[in-house]
Amino acid sequence: MTIAALNSTSASAILPGSGGIRGALSDLFWRRPQLLLFLMLLPPVLWLGVVYIGSLFALLAQSFFSIDEFSGLINHEFTLKTYGDLFQAANLDIILRTVTMAVLVTLASAVIAFPIAYYAARYARGRWKALFYLGVMLPLWSSYLVKIYAWKLILAKEGILTWLLAKLHLLWVLDGWLSLPVVGGNSLSVSATGTFIAFVYVWLPFMILPVQAALERVPGNLVEASSDLGASPGQTFRNVLFPLALPGIVAGSIFTFSLTLGDYIIPQIIGTSRLFIGQAVYSQQGTAGNIPLAAAFTVVPIVIMGFYLWGAKRMGAFDAL
Repeated sequence: MTIAALNSTSASAILPGSGGIRGALSDLFWRRPQLLLFLMLLPPVLWLGVVYIGSLFALLAQSFFSIDEFSGLINHEFTLKTYGDLFQAANLDIILRTVTMAVLVTLASAVIAFPIAYYAARYARGRWKALFYLGVMLPLWSSYLVKIYAWKLILAKEGILTWLLAKLHLLWVLDGWLSLPVVGGNSLSVSATGTFIAFVYVWLPFMILPVQAALERVPGNLVEASSDLGASPGQTFRNVLFPLALPGIVAGSIFTFSLTLGDYIIPQIIGTSRLFIGQAVYSQQGTAGNIPLAAAFTVVPIVIMGFYLWGAKRMGAFDAL
């Protein structure tokens, strides 16, 4: 084949330019892919900025207003009075109760999730690993409300848990626990303990998966080397496994802690009449009509999670997400 024939073949293999505006834009996006990426991301970013960030700023602005105690109307003048109301005994009790519950749920989820995640990371293979992921993810596929009402029936005085404890002759343990102040009540379905159990069940998958991902990254030879050097299983856990899995635990705690802080459905269905932050926001915005105080309550978990995320980032938790 001659050189002229090769040049002719090469020229025919190149598609002709489309010309016009379409061709110019195609050439521009080919030369500058960053511009194409920017234009593709612009609509969702604008939507997110207007709907989400804009609503947050509007909420923050509302928190600096106050409610007129005589007329019940909002006074649109800058004031810190509403934030001062947060430090009243009743409102401060709501904040402390919510934060305490979020901390306890996070700690319990971490304790339960670690052995499950460790088994999945170290021993589960093939079908067993697929079964593990199915078992963890399956509860997330069902309706949130269905799960909560199911737990309300399980924890009720006539529920299956009470029946099981009665069959095992351990009903006295449940009665003794329910007689305790703060954590007890008429039954588990109307107690702080029932709220805690429902929270742990609902958010547990969000802790298991990050911990499992973090344990997957721990080289097996480190555990073997620790054993070869004479370390006991407890020492290996404290000095090898736990420090390396800690970013995954912190990453999971971001979900369990933040979701517990803002949830109002579980305490509304399972629990006592003591309010959580989410319930306080709902009642102040709806029943009481005190939108500035509702906005101030909403700012509290935002500030808490801001500091929490800052600490989590310093611990490398985002790498385990």
